[in-house]
Amino acid sequence: MSTISRQLAAEFLATLALVFIGAGSVVVDAMTGGEVGLVGVALAHGVVLSVMVTITMPISGGHVNPAVTFGLWLARKIDARRAGLYVVAQLAGAVAGAFLLRALFPVGAGDATSWGLPRISPYISFPQAVVIEATLTLFLVSAVFGTAVSPQAPKVGGFGIGLVLAFDILAAGPLTGAAMNPARAFGPAVAASDWHAHAAYWAGPLLGAAVAGLLWAWMLGLREEPRAPKA
Repeated sequence: MSTISRQLAAEFLATLALVFIGAGSVVVDAMTGGEVGLVGVALAHGVVLSVMVTITMPISGGHVNPAVTFGLWLARKIDARRAGLYVVAQLAGAVAGAFLLRALFPVGAGDATSWGLPRISPYISFPQAVVIEATLTLFLVSAVFGTAVSPQAPKVGGFGIGLVLAFDILAAGPLTGAAMNPARAFGPAVAASDWHAHAAYWAGPLLGAAVAGLLWAWMLGLREEPRAPKA
């Protein structure tokens, strides 16, 4: 198997796991009448991302998120062709994870939550949701640069990145679902055929990733020729 095939397989599998476990925790929370709770949902997302990033980092760089790939492309840490293929693999993995969830988990709770689809609270507007998602993603992509891309990064694998995902969900999960990842919203949207306010989960994360990518590229002096991803 070629290098790019292994990288795409890693991104597919890791994103499948993120959606299956993350969205699955939302479905189970609904099924049990809230026994999982916000803390449980945050931990499910944070732990699965930590592990998936750690195990795929030596293969694909452990992006597991089109927004992360976009930020790294802006910082010239990945070339455009590879970035595009990564995004396709991530979206395919997200859809596969959502349909696997739909095949195995209780239909009633799944339908009630649109299979773990992130939702915008009625207490905030669409523009506010976009800015919230952008801000949360800025923190997430900053963790990628600070713990995985930087030459001085501490050797913590993906656990620093997973912790940011967890605390972002604790802070803003009830407001936007705290997706920070277009694929995390895309998979359940396809499985549930529910596209309400879906644009927020592309616009916000991509905006936040763009700011983080350009900012950290400048701070770390990373604007060099594209090469194989290291984040």
